[in-house]
Amino acid sequence: MQLNDIFQDKTLKQKTKVEMISDLVMDKKMNLDELINFAGKTREIEKATCIESIEFATKKQATIATEKCLKFITKSLTDNAPRVKWESAKVIGNIASLFSTNKLKPVIKELLVNSENKGTVVRWATAYALGEIVKLKTDLNKELIPAIESICAREGDTGVKKKYLEALKKAKK
Repeated sequence: MQLNDIFQDKTLKQKTKVEMISDLVMDKKMNLDELINFAGKTREIEKATCIESIEFATKKQATIATEKCLKFITKSLTDNAPRVKWESAKVIGNIASLFSTNKLKPVIKELLVNSENKGTVVRWATAYALGEIVKLKTDLNKELIPAIESICAREGDTGVKKKYLEALKKAKK
């Protein structure tokens, strides 16, 4: 089954579509670049499902992520759709350890913007991603730790704040 078939099948639930696409990538029946190309040319609902599939796959095996994947996901952090933003942030959290600090700088910039998003789920996923980056204990932490502490001070949601505080605790060990 190809991506168009999956998206056109109205009998499939969203979660099933995500699992099917993720399985295609994990089983190497679909190249990750092919999925990224499709996602870049489709509507935001399908794009979000594609990114969620990438998140699902990278949670199982982060090493499938390529530099092209990182660039696409970083660009997707700026999308208008909240679901695209939060799924992208979750992918970043899964794959951040694979990339150099130079590659993560543009990612961090976009994540810091999303840390101010009005949507709690976007902020929570952003906290997860920034938390995973800060736990890498790179020289980026010189600027990132104070930024996260500042975000924590003004974050109103306890779940989001907890995500940041857990990461800061691990980063400072």
